[in-house]
Amino acid sequence: MSNGLARASVRFRPAAFAGSFVALLFAAAIITACGTLLQTGLTAHLAPVRYAQTPVLVAADQSARISVKQGKNHETRSTPLPERARVDAALAQRIAAEPGVAAAAADFDFPLLLTPAQAAPADAASALTGRPFSAAAATGAASALAEGRAPGAGEVALDAGTAHARRLTVGDRITLTAPGADSTAYRISGLTPEAQLPVSTAWFADDLAGRLSGHPGLADAIAVQPRAGVSTAELARQVRQAVGSGPQVLTGNARTTVEQPQLGAAKVMLIALGGSFGGIATMTAVFVVMGTVALAAGQRGREFALLRAIGATPRQIRRTIATETMLLAPVAGAVGVLPGLALAHWWLGQLVARGAVPQGVSLSVGPIPMLAAVGIGLLAALGAGYLAARRPSRMRPSQALGEAAIERVRPGVVRTVLGTLALVGGVVLATVAAQQAGADAANTALGVVMCFLLAVALLGPLLAHLFATLLGLPLRGGGAGAAGSLAADNARANSRRLASAITPIVMVTAFCGTLLFLQTTVSHVSAQQVRGGIVADQVLISAGPGLPAGTADRAAHLPGVDAAVGVLRGSALYRSGDTLASASVLGVSGDPAQLTRVLDLGIRSGSLAALGGPGDSTTNVALDAQLAETLGVKVGDPVPFWLGDGTEVRPTLVATYQRGLGLGQVLLPRTALAGHVVAGFDSQVLVADAPGADHGAVASALGRLGVPALTVTDAAGFGVQADHDREINSWANTVMAAVLGGFAAVASANTLVMTVLDRRREVGLLRLAGTTRRQVRGMLRWEALLVASTGLLLGGAIAWTTLVPVARGLTGGSPYIPAGTAVPLAVAVVVLALAATALPGRALLRIRPVEAGAGKQ
Repeated sequence: MSNGLARASVRFRPAAFAGSFVALLFAAAIITACGTLLQTGLTAHLAPVRYAQTPVLVAADQSARISVKQGKNHETRSTPLPERARVDAALAQRIAAEPGVAAAAADFDFPLLLTPAQAAPADAASALTGRPFSAAAATGAASALAEGRAPGAGEVALDAGTAHARRLTVGDRITLTAPGADSTAYRISGLTPEAQLPVSTAWFADDLAGRLSGHPGLADAIAVQPRAGVSTAELARQVRQAVGSGPQVLTGNARTTVEQPQLGAAKVMLIALGGSFGGIATMTAVFVVMGTVALAAGQRGREFALLRAIGATPRQIRRTIATETMLLAPVAGAVGVLPGLALAHWWLGQLVARGAVPQGVSLSVGPIPMLAAVGIGLLAALGAGYLAARRPSRMRPSQALGEAAIERVRPGVVRTVLGTLALVGGVVLATVAAQQAGADAANTALGVVMCFLLAVALLGPLLAHLFATLLGLPLRGGGAGAAGSLAADNARANSRRLASAITPIVMVTAFCGTLLFLQTTVSHVSAQQVRGGIVADQVLISAGPGLPAGTADRAAHLPGVDAAVGVLRGSALYRSGDTLASASVLGVSGDPAQLTRVLDLGIRSGSLAALGGPGDSTTNVALDAQLAETLGVKVGDPVPFWLGDGTEVRPTLVATYQRGLGLGQVLLPRTALAGHVVAGFDSQVLVADAPGADHGAVASALGRLGVPALTVTDAAGFGVQADHDREINSWANTVMAAVLGGFAAVASANTLVMTVLDRRREVGLLRLAGTTRRQVRGMLRWEALLVASTGLLLGGAIAWTTLVPVARGLTGGSPYIPAGTAVPLAVAVVVLALAATALPGRALLRIRPVEAGAGKQ
């Protein structure tokens, strides 16, 4: 009986299941998208290009690792390094002594700047890539020169395409600037064949290349070639024996970690998006699906009661719901898989376009995310259906119809207890987050949001009844007329129905508010700190790889210049609890005493004068005050952290300052940072004019420094080269808010449509009692405004409670909520509620009152 009834219900009454179908479809889409991104992060790989003909590479581990205690055991956790870790170039000689090795060469690359006169017309801001010539044969990049001979002292070999583009031939001279040397003219000794590498390459003698790179004696990798008849496995075994346990010996696709070091960070980001965000999205989907299915099942209370009245058993009713779910959920989930894959494909494409994921990484599509999406939707729907039908199925047949006609205001005891526990948990977590700093506070924020959302979902009828009573007072006072008074009374009497519509709006407001306003807070505080911290009169920036290290010194000797400080940007890692977090680093050149003439960091304690000058052998550091609080250090303490290339350091803290979020969280002398970044070119040079100097004349003189693609601007130019990670985080937060907000908005509209369409009998009775169409439409509009207002108030309270401790931990201040973002979000919620109520309301009003009043008996 139950199976046949379920099939008949789905077949002949599809409108009754439309809302559940829509919720299941969108839930499957979002879970599929997140699961596919997670799978891509776990399986992402790239085939080597530069080292395609090099079977074995020796390289440093590109991760920082910490040991975390888990119970009685210790677990090692790793984080990709933000800069490239290097190995000792002398290992090449030790490896070459192995019997199976034909050649072993230290390979590395570094950017080179051309003088503006020698840059090609279309790429004035471009740079060549420098490499040691011995690596050409060892990596298969060039087996022989196309023309000329190998470079010697003061010479360079160019690839033929680069030379022809600049109309250069063997014997000509080219002026190049490297991270480890100022502009120097080099004689072109030879040309390598075209199309050997995807970038323009300049080859130097090995010793000269090491000095020019800025990190002499270190290499990105050791390229190893085998003797004839030696297999890759045997070669790797001999190399591993030669280098010991420190460096990594790489073969196969693992070689790409040297060629594309950003692949590791990209995989971590994809796993975080697919895992962490996917977890949030899955919980949201479960909330929405269970709420929608429970609403649909609750709307059929009279039908279940009638079945009980004619002798159906509780087991038959439960089987009916299970069969309906088994018929509906897999179909809806299967339909939602395709848009989910499309969303994942778009998402990955955007990450690649923004440089967060390397070119060539493709979407990994597999059955596991799809099956998970369908299975989660099915289980959520089954659970919600069972819970919603539990009460009507257990009633005695003689009481079923009478009970179904009366809506319960109070939720069950179990639901009330769980909702109260979730509310208390949210308050406790918010209190804990308020006492934390930095990343710890941000990590706790997710728990705060989820606890409060769970409390709203469980205590929804009580909250809806409370807000309907409070917000309905002005309506019942007569100011809104009969329609408003009727809406207030209806909302108060039918709070359970109201709660079903409020919960998705709370989700929209809470998630979008938290994600968007967290980003606006960070951006606002950062911009404030930049405006207050940059006191330089002129800022030099370049559209190319950067500014040569000597730019600041040359600028300082120009007439009218009082001080010039070069700024080298880098990254660092520090331990925060059981995780490794990243921090931005500034390496400043020159005398720290001159730093205050161009940069006002807002010193809180200590003195920057103790940071150390270029000739100082001491290693000191200044930290942003928020970071110092997170690390638990004060002036005079050693500060343990990792530089970007994985070098562990413990400099002494000499000062703390307030404007680290916008300017840089860690301040070091340039000499302490230069050898630990990919390229030692300054990001900016900050210049202070001498008292009484002509600002325009100084700017003109700075523009003639001969740096490629140089731009002379003011303090606003400091923000031109924004933090790439912050841009990616901002975009990711916006996308997550759009995905979650869009999903919750669809769910909210879907729920509102379901609740309005279920009121056919009520609307018909109102029409029979003499209520006009205009009054019914007015009642529905006022109810929609009550729903939207309640959802905005609850969601806004959750977002604010979450944002306050997070903003304090990250910025030291309060959340910044711009009206340009908050008002459109609130207006969108109100318009959504009005539209989702007005359209089905008009459809109900087309039915004759007698027919409507007789419906749903």
